[in-house]
Amino acid sequence: MSEHKSRRATRSLTLSVFVLVATTIFAAQLAKPDTEIEKTTRLVCEMIERYHISRRPIDDDVSRHLWERFFKALDPQKLYFTKQDLDEFRSLRDKLDDQLHEGDVSFCFAVYERFLQRTRQRLQLAEKLVDADHDFTQDEEMVIDRESLSWPADESEAAERWRKRVKYDLLNLKLEEVSLEEARRRLHKRYHTLRKAFEETEPDEKLETYLSTLAHCFDPHSSYMSKQSLEEFQIAMRLSLEGIGAALRSEDGYTVVAEIIKGGAADKDGRLQVGDKIIAVAPDGKEYVDVVEMKLNHVVRLIRGKSGTTVRLKVVREGAAEPIEIELVRQKIDLSDQQAVKGEIINSQERLPNGRSAKIGVINIPSFYRDFSGAQRGDENFKSTARDVAQVLKDFERRGGVDAIVVDLRFNGGGALTEAIEVSGLFIEEGPIVQVKDQKGRVTTHDDEDERILYRGPLVVVCNRLSASASEIFAGVIRDYNRGIIVGDSSTHGKGTVQNVMPVGDLFRFFGRLDRGALKLTINQFYRVNGDSTQNRGVPSDVVLPSLWDHMDLGEAELENALPFDRVAPVEHRDYGLVSAAVVSQLKKASAERVAKSEEFRRLMRRIERYEAKKNRKTVTLNEEKLRQERAEEERLSKEDEKDERQEKEAAERREIFPDTYYNDEVLQVTLDYVELLKAERTAKLN
Repeated sequence: MSEHKSRRATRSLTLSVFVLVATTIFAAQLAKPDTEIEKTTRLVCEMIERYHISRRPIDDDVSRHLWERFFKALDPQKLYFTKQDLDEFRSLRDKLDDQLHEGDVSFCFAVYERFLQRTRQRLQLAEKLVDADHDFTQDEEMVIDRESLSWPADESEAAERWRKRVKYDLLNLKLEEVSLEEARRRLHKRYHTLRKAFEETEPDEKLETYLSTLAHCFDPHSSYMSKQSLEEFQIAMRLSLEGIGAALRSEDGYTVVAEIIKGGAADKDGRLQVGDKIIAVAPDGKEYVDVVEMKLNHVVRLIRGKSGTTVRLKVVREGAAEPIEIELVRQKIDLSDQQAVKGEIINSQERLPNGRSAKIGVINIPSFYRDFSGAQRGDENFKSTARDVAQVLKDFERRGGVDAIVVDLRFNGGGALTEAIEVSGLFIEEGPIVQVKDQKGRVTTHDDEDERILYRGPLVVVCNRLSASASEIFAGVIRDYNRGIIVGDSSTHGKGTVQNVMPVGDLFRFFGRLDRGALKLTINQFYRVNGDSTQNRGVPSDVVLPSLWDHMDLGEAELENALPFDRVAPVEHRDYGLVSAAVVSQLKKASAERVAKSEEFRRLMRRIERYEAKKNRKTVTLNEEKLRQERAEEERLSKEDEKDERQEKEAAERREIFPDTYYNDEVLQVTLDYVELLKAERTAKLN
């Protein structure tokens, strides 16, 4: 049999399977495929295979991953599908790649149809369970770790899972002192809204979920965006978004705060935090709308609004005993606020208790920004991180110089590669900065070609788990050149890849091109000058300070299907000799001794222990008395943290560059140790 006939026979068999699993009406719809959807699907497949850095084909292995991931994408908490549902589609596990190459996405729509059928059944059951009597004195538990859950074996097991879920939802409201009648009213509304949202899902949203799941089989940062999602993305990139100033992501049915955007309403208010789960939204003075399991774009629409209007959020935070309510006034993000390098000189003798005297310059870099259009036009004062950092360094020099500089990159998610190179060049003479590998495996070295160096003294770079991409390039340069030390979390984020947004369309068709959305694809990977990738491992710190961020699942390595760490050949670079194993060892020892004596750090360590215990829990009790006792203990323990949290909040409200906190003071102590050790080394060499 020819390959063409074989493929046609395979497709025929595949479609016959769908006739068995789809409803009669839906099967009739499949007989008239949407030719534009077919075309879009084929183009997406061609682009992924051609442009993704892995250069992997869409083959049987990808098909198996896609089959499994699509069910999880629709039902991450394993509440709707049963094992029997999956078994009915199991014969297609190795065939999805062939279908996709032909533009056939009937699997997507058939599975989604089954999903809608199950959601109707489950939510009808949930409404009955809301009005049922529940025994809150019974000693039983609900599994909350989805990784340890298998798919329900049958309808009976699925119903039992929903009984416990509804009971837990009622119990949570009961512990908030909500009456049973009001709790039932709220849950009926929640499940009605959820069902409505699922049933109103448009075909392009279903296709987007399916093709994004396909892209996620290659890495977690690649995705497909429909026309509407592309418009949302472009709004965010133009920084003209009117809202709360927070980047959100969908995770296990929850809307999670992924990033607080500098200069936005949430950033200026200071209460909303990365990792918070938004469970309800009350837009413009209206009642709260439950958004658990609501599609992300629907949640975004509820939160977004005109500047000056208000929105209330109800969030669940790790370690908090009860949901937290936050009211924010929406505003247009101020580009100058978001992209503003700030600097100050701190006199250590005035701030620290040990009497050591030094002038320490602090530079806060919130992102690596660059006004590309202004640069292309030749504007003399176009916005640039490197230009702003240079101005701060010159200001330090005009004010008599400093003994050391601290560059604060915490929460800096990256930005323009050009700026990372130019900022690095302010602290070293010319030399390689970063290596970039493309889809064909070619490695290109990007150099700082400017021999000028604006600061030669001791340098400390502060990072955390949210320092990513361009931040990691800068930190890697400082470490590899032995130009300074890295202080902070155990490592940076570990995002060593570059994504490009490409319109989906015929490459050679310029007129009458249909808007088929866009692909965000990983096309390049970063490597340090020592040959190590920043992917997954990030840049490790020389001196690690205790931090709650370091224990959250925030790094690249925590993302499913993240590209692996690897290496390329190192490139020759200079050793400035400002860091040695002996110096680092002494810095670690001195810092560890101070941290051990600090009551604030001891409180933080206890908080970290509680967080770890809660994070590793597999189940939650459905016994009212036990859960009430747990919440009371959590509330009691959290009061220990109130002083530190209040101090951090007040500093955020004052918009200080380097707030007077115990953590920042330890960074300054490490910096003073570093200055003194370098002086001692120089003296020893002279003698």
